[in-house]
Amino acid sequence: MPIFLPEGNLLNTEENQLYINNPEKLREAQARQKILEAKVLVCDQGHNLHLNLGGMRAIIPREEGAIGIREGTVRDIAVISRVNRPVCFVVTDITADESGEPLAILSREKAQKMCYNNYIDTLIPGDVVNARVSHLETFGVFADIGCGVVALMPIDTISVSRIEHPRERFSVGMNIRAVIKSIENGRISLSHKELLGTWQQNADMFSQGETVTGIIRSVESYGSFVELTPNLAGLAETHPSAREGMQASVYIKSIIPRKMKIKLIIIDTFSYSYSPKEPKYFTSESHIKRFTYSPDCSQRLVETEFG
Repeated sequence: MPIFLPEGNLLNTEENQLYINNPEKLREAQARQKILEAKVLVCDQGHNLHLNLGGMRAIIPREEGAIGIREGTVRDIAVISRVNRPVCFVVTDITADESGEPLAILSREKAQKMCYNNYIDTLIPGDVVNARVSHLETFGVFADIGCGVVALMPIDTISVSRIEHPRERFSVGMNIRAVIKSIENGRISLSHKELLGTWQQNADMFSQGETVTGIIRSVESYGSFVELTPNLAGLAETHPSAREGMQASVYIKSIIPRKMKIKLIIIDTFSYSYSPKEPKYFTSESHIKRFTYSPDCSQRLVETEFG
């Protein structure tokens, strides 16, 4: 069975380059219905996608541009937005254009249907998948989980520490991992925070008496909540220069697992601009049935159960 990856992951592989740059190999790929990738150069007035496969012109007809375009259940923006981006496809025909030059006819829709039938339809809540960030909105992240099939990761599932916008964690094109949260009426919802470690795993990265860097997430009358990692925050005593969104150097006064609390003192504050880094994952499992964030000794239970 082929491995179905988010679009962009096949593009520069040696095997993919071998196929798209060799007419004979393209014919072999057609016979085998092998999924390949190339960048879209132009979307014409009819919303057909034009590509170049090693000097051979290629076209993905509009109705073959994505699942749902043919039926009208998906808007044409799903096709238009692929310009200058890699797309997956299978070769359906190699014919001649009006000048008698070779022309490859491709289908992204068929590649996506293969992905659905052999991969996505087998997924269940709790499965951990590879994904690629395709679009950011205030309410969440749209991520490609295979052959351009997109799922939504709501903003409150990105990390335990709350954020104002997904761009604080991700950038378009970033490869990430995610957990299938739910599948309802064909719509797939993702989660991410369960892969970023428990309270204890994150707290173990710090020690009482250290001074470290954090991000001020909220300022209250009784103090400021400072994010130390995406899945860990502590409460700092009030400080006159504390403002939400600023970076701060903080002294770790105490770490209290049974209360899931970290007490901090703000030493200084700095202006800060977000520059997303690749997430640090604490698990390599392919399926998570239950994620318990809280320590065993904690007075309260914080847990996610899948399926």
